Amino acid sequence: MSAPKGWRLFERGPTNDEESDEFPPEKRLEASNTRLIKAGIATIPDMETLQECVAYENAHQNRTQILRRLKWKAEELREDEK
Repeated sequence: MSAPKGWRLFERGPTNDEESDEFPPEKRLEASNTRLIKAGIATIPDMETLQECVAYENAHQNRTQILRRLKWKAEELREDEK
């Protein structure tokens, strides 16, 4: 399969286990700006990773805004499971 000129094709990313190892909670939640943190939360692939992020946030910064976003992500993941 070839991509149109100027486009690049991407292979399917790592499995959830590999992705979780590659982006541990500290990388997702300790970014230099809020956009990167939002992106880190948006790309959480499963409940296990989400729980790790909640535990990390509770133990380190305990930021209400971040915990609220994690809660919204949990609701989104639950909806996707239905």
